[in-house]
Amino acid sequence: MPEITLTTLVLLCLAALVAGWIDAVVGGGGLLLIPALLLGLPHVPAAHVLGTNKAVAIVGTTGAAVTYVRKAPVQVWTAVRIGLAALLGSMVGAFFAAGISSDVLRPVIMVVLLAVAAFVMLRPSFGAKAAGEERAPLTRARIVTAIVVVGGGMGLYDGLFGPGTGTFLVLALTAVLHLDLVTASANAKIVNVCTNAGALAMFAYQGSVYWQLAAVMAVFNLTGGMVGARMALSKGAEFVRGVLLVVVFSLVAKLAFDQWA
Repeated sequence: MPEITLTTLVLLCLAALVAGWIDAVVGGGGLLLIPALLLGLPHVPAAHVLGTNKAVAIVGTTGAAVTYVRKAPVQVWTAVRIGLAALLGSMVGAFFAAGISSDVLRPVIMVVLLAVAAFVMLRPSFGAKAAGEERAPLTRARIVTAIVVVGGGMGLYDGLFGPGTGTFLVLALTAVLHLDLVTASANAKIVNVCTNAGALAMFAYQGSVYWQLAAVMAVFNLTGGMVGARMALSKGAEFVRGVLLVVVFSLVAKLAFDQWA
């Protein structure tokens, strides 16, 4: 592992803390954590940055998932099946990723994200749960659709390109399973644990993880994840909706910067 100054370590830990919070509420913590690692470790291979990111993120995501499972109506087995489908989809996406240009994908994703933001702003009821409203039962058809379309589709996107997968996952679960945003985020965390585990196993096999650094950052990421999950549960869907819009616009800005800067 390269030498890291105390200042850099402190900044990376703060980034891990905030990224864990963002990821727990609505996904997208990698938007902060990966750039922070790239800046803090400017001369290391990109694979080591991505591998270390996964080693950090899986700890915070697991902590958030446990918090949600204890306090939210999470369908654990359904989420695990979606996660396994996402894991398979990401492997397929990674296989074909070399033949697809990011310069082509970025504008398409930006348009999709802006459309999502417009939809969420124009439909305040999307992902909201009225007082006393009971959650609609999960039918077999909706579960199968979630496994194939959400799991496989989001996994494929993650393998091909990646940015914003957690955010897209929350939105997709809200739409397909008719969940409120808080419950969708809770289920998304379990799916994230599955996909992160698969990616981390591959990076670990390749020796592309700085375990000592990841262990320190993971403590802060775990703290951020658990605090974020508790805030989402206590403040409700409207809070998650606000964070969602901030993350979506931040992702659009980052993609635009990567495309044209």
